[in-house]
This record gives sequence, C-alpha cells and structure tokens, in this order.
Amino acid sequence: MNVQTDLSILTLIAESSHIVKIVIVILLALSFWSWLRIGMKILQLRRAARESTQFEDEFWRGGDLNAIYQSLGAARIGDGMKHIFVSGFREYTKHRKQGSSSAVSVDATRRAMRVAFQRELDTLDAGLPGLATIGSVSPYIGLFGTVWGIMNSFRGLASVSQATLANVAPGIAEALIATAIGLFAAIPAVIAYNRFTHDVDRLSTRYETFIEEFANILQRQTV
Repeated sequence: MNVQTDLSILTLIAESSHIVKIVIVILLALSFWSWLRIGMKILQLRRAARESTQFEDEFWRGGDLNAIYQSLGAARIGDGMKHIFVSGFREYTKHRKQGSSSAVSVDATRRAMRVAFQRELDTLDAGLPGLATIGSVSPYIGLFGTVWGIMNSFRGLASVSQATLANVAPGIAEALIATAIGLFAAIPAVIAYNRFTHDVDRLSTRYETFIEEFANILQRQTV
C-alpha cells in the first residue's frame, strides 16, 4: 500500500512539535519587527537627507543668519541640520547679548551644536542595534529549532522496527523549516543594518562639516 506523506510547508509546521512551533513564532515576530523597522528607517533617513540638502541650499545662498533663524522657528530633535543650526545660533545670540567675547561666544556655540548633533545622531541610530541583534541571533534560534526537530525524529525511530527515509524525512523537513525562517529573518536585517549604518555615517559627516563651517563663519564675523 503506497501512502504519500504530505510534505507541504503548512502541514509540516502544523504537525511540528510545540518547541519548533514556538521557535517559528518567535522568528516570524522578529522578522515582522525587522521589516517594520526597515520601512520606518528608510523613510527617516530619506527625510533627513532631503531636509539637510534643502537647508544647505538655503543657508549657502548667503542670506542673513538671523532671518534664517527666525524662519526656522523652534526646530526640534529629529529636524537634523535645522536643529543643529537653531541650537547653535540661539546660544550664540544669548552670549552676544550678555557681552561675552567672540571666542567665548563661538566656543559656546560649538558646544551647543555638538550637543544637538549627538541628539540627532542618537535619533538616527535608534533601532539599528535591534536589527543587528536580529541578524546575529535569528540563525541560532532557527538552528535550535532544527536540532530539536531532528532529535525528535531520531527518537521516533526507536519505536520503528525498520528505519527508512520515509520515516525520517518528515521530521527532518519540519526541523529545517526553522533554519530557513531564521535565515529569512536574519538576512534582510543584516543587509539593512549595513546600509543604514553607511547612510547614518554619511549624514553624521555632513552634520559635523556644517558645525565647523558655521563656527568658522561666526568667528570671522566677530573678529
């Protein structure tokens, strides 16, 4: 009597052990969080790059710094270069009104911009450690499910008088699904993490360059 075993993925998952099912659920949850974070981070970095370009175009037209400051209003964390400029110019204006020397004013301005820069960098880095963690641990979580499934397959052979490939194949196929889902969760997370890290580094360089150039402009104006 020839009985064909259903080896479809859904059937294998449904008939897998509880431990393997828990592993698969964990990996699917990690993958969902990873893709959600990837989508949000793409939008965030594109917005930051676009707004930095727009601000630099306006800033380097050579307009009045006070007019630019007034047009921006109260820039907040997450506004990128605008937030850095507003924080620095606000500090510079405050020190000049207090009668501080040019050196003290510029130094205070540079410190204020550095603080704003670090806050912007923290905002851009948010979520990246999570992607790195998913990329590194997901294959091992999947491997745990695979090892557990294979153990159950070989334990099941103890009650079979004659071991054949048909006896072992469903259990091994079920176990390997965990590894496949682990890789499915890990690979996009690793690729996205590397790409986002590169983009954040580029924005960081642009921010730092602007800080030094703006500080030099203020220093020349107060000489």
